[in-house]
Amino acid sequence: MNADLAKLQPYPFEKLAQLKQGIQPPGDRPHIALSIGEPRHATPSLISEALLAHLHGLANYPVTRGGAQLREAITEWLIGRFQLPPESLDPERHVVPVNGTREGLFAFAQCVVERGADPLVLMPNPFYQIYEGAALLAGARPEYVNVVGGRDLLPDFDAVPDATWRRCQLLYLCTPGNPTGAVLDEDRLQDLIRLAQEHDFVIASDECYSEIYADEAAPPVGLLQAAARMGVNDYRNCVVFHSLSKRSNAPGLRSGFAAGDARIMEQFLLYRTYHGCAMPPPTQAASIAAWRDERHVHANRDLYRQKFDAVLDILGPAMDLQRPTGGFYFWAATPGSDTEFARGLFAQEHVTVLPGSFLSREAHGVNPGHGRVRMALVASLDECVEAAQRIRRYLGTL
Repeated sequence: MNADLAKLQPYPFEKLAQLKQGIQPPGDRPHIALSIGEPRHATPSLISEALLAHLHGLANYPVTRGGAQLREAITEWLIGRFQLPPESLDPERHVVPVNGTREGLFAFAQCVVERGADPLVLMPNPFYQIYEGAALLAGARPEYVNVVGGRDLLPDFDAVPDATWRRCQLLYLCTPGNPTGAVLDEDRLQDLIRLAQEHDFVIASDECYSEIYADEAAPPVGLLQAAARMGVNDYRNCVVFHSLSKRSNAPGLRSGFAAGDARIMEQFLLYRTYHGCAMPPPTQAASIAAWRDERHVHANRDLYRQKFDAVLDILGPAMDLQRPTGGFYFWAATPGSDTEFARGLFAQEHVTVLPGSFLSREAHGVNPGHGRVRMALVASLDECVEAAQRIRRYLGTL
């Protein structure tokens, strides 16, 4: 067996199940889960209809690079959404479909990391645990960049020493961040691009929450956008990952893409050809329909804004939390231990939240997730309001 498997830590939801073990929550109210980041808004009919209309495609093997129409739809969306120079992106060279960002982000490390060179893979802390698992199973050592407190909730890249950047082979970013909702601005992204070029590491920017944001006039900047604005029109050392799971409420479709540096995309495509992970033709057809429609994405953002407004009205006076710039999570400060808060809330109010320490690692003397919980506003508006009322009632008992 691969000895690196023993290095993998339990997934946060395994830890959560252990934390709740033995508790008998009140049976007079239904369970409300704010713990799992699974979108629950309705999947747009244009996606399901396109999927059903192309089931005949199951009779054919798909190609790993995806069909030309899919890659063209993705390229057009990237250019329009991030204001990229049209000539800078070629659907033949810069885009590779993936079966959701989770699969793509994991596979990417296996392709990029050079074993035997004592490699480091840097990632924000707290983080999406796939980054860590991908690094470990690629033979690298994860290096955690702690998110600092205050209003920004961004990783402290300034604290990373030059010796670490020199050993870095891959840097995972998440913007808007999971779980913080914080967005890396253009200047910070450009600073990281310069570091990547100086030390020759690859940036993998997980942007799966990029289409859920608070201000319609200020959509989050993407890595390729930052690169183009500094004149790096070949996107050297830069790769972004996007998904339809959050943008289009289609987590079961397992559809996304990687795009960026053509040299890296060529090698990633080679890896995936052997990996055997081509996207089924009906999924490609549904994805084309989704990437070419923005109306459902605007409606989706409106639903999340309503929920953030409602929950803030209830919890804002009672709890230290702020509206995130992007994503659908509250990264809320707790009065005391995050694990005790989550355990007590479940025991008294039958509401589940995810302790922040389960999403983080002890690094540089601290666990930056301690004293926070992640609340996913994925349930219906009524359920989110009910959950907020229960949380406020629980806070009143502490």
